[in-house]
Amino acid sequence: MKRVILLLFPICLSVFLFSFIDLNETLPKAQIKTLIIDPGHGGIDPGAKGNFSYEANVSLAVSLKFGKALEEQFPDLKIVYTRTTDVMAGNKRTKDEGLKYRANLANESGGDLFIAIHCNAAPDIRHREYIGSKSVTYYTGKGKKRKKVTRKVPQYRYWTSPNPAHGTETYIWAVGKNDAKVSAVNKTTEDYGEMDSTLTIELPDPSDPAEKARMLIYAQNFFKKSLNLADLVEKEFTASGRFSRGVKQRNHAGIWVLQATGMPSILVELGFITDEEEEKYINSDQGQEEMVADLVNAFTVYKQRVESRSFSTSP
Repeated sequence: MKRVILLLFPICLSVFLFSFIDLNETLPKAQIKTLIIDPGHGGIDPGAKGNFSYEANVSLAVSLKFGKALEEQFPDLKIVYTRTTDVMAGNKRTKDEGLKYRANLANESGGDLFIAIHCNAAPDIRHREYIGSKSVTYYTGKGKKRKKVTRKVPQYRYWTSPNPAHGTETYIWAVGKNDAKVSAVNKTTEDYGEMDSTLTIELPDPSDPAEKARMLIYAQNFFKKSLNLADLVEKEFTASGRFSRGVKQRNHAGIWVLQATGMPSILVELGFITDEEEEKYINSDQGQEEMVADLVNAFTVYKQRVESRSFSTSP
């Protein structure tokens, strides 16, 4: 019985804390001072390929235009880019190193918000059609047992057609995986260099049940803010006439930058570079201007909501 009580104590303590901690008192007054803009891929990692363009180049072009537009509208906003040229983020040699650098840079820079810009892709659809059969002869056995065998083998014709997938998507880290986000953010100081003292949120030791409960509150708050911004982005795209595939939650480590950033974070898929019409749009000056305007509008509303606390952040 004593062992059971000891095992249940951390759980009960966490529940107790979630029940009585006022998040508005726990968190400092929210302000968006530093924005991290992450153009996906780059350099040795070109990302998805379209008929005439690569994801890395489209992501970079839109990211730089997005940042410039925000600088004009919000001169006091500090913008940190994970890359500004066609190189792997941090000049790293592998994709994994680049991903870790992006998240680490965001945390070290004291980011209040992380926005990754990407393009989607879908493989061609493969088709198969039965066109008959042919006789195939072969031998089995050895010596006196060797015999000739003939059998019919089906024949098929294969071809591919373009995948019709198109539209925008915005990803956030799944709320059901907040433990993983807490763990990943905590490890950034150990595995990938020390965090700068300018980091606005000091994450405590998650091995302490009381401290872990506090960290989970932060993670839950990150989720709510990420979801709010992601929803704003997709609504802006829809208002501009784009087809929105909605907001998606990632619940595994497939998107490291969403898991390992200690702040609200989203990953925007501008469109499918493998769709002929959408590739033309996301590469065009008009298309990029419209997408940037949508992103700026979403950011503006989000900033106003966060700084005025006009949407609920209570757990």
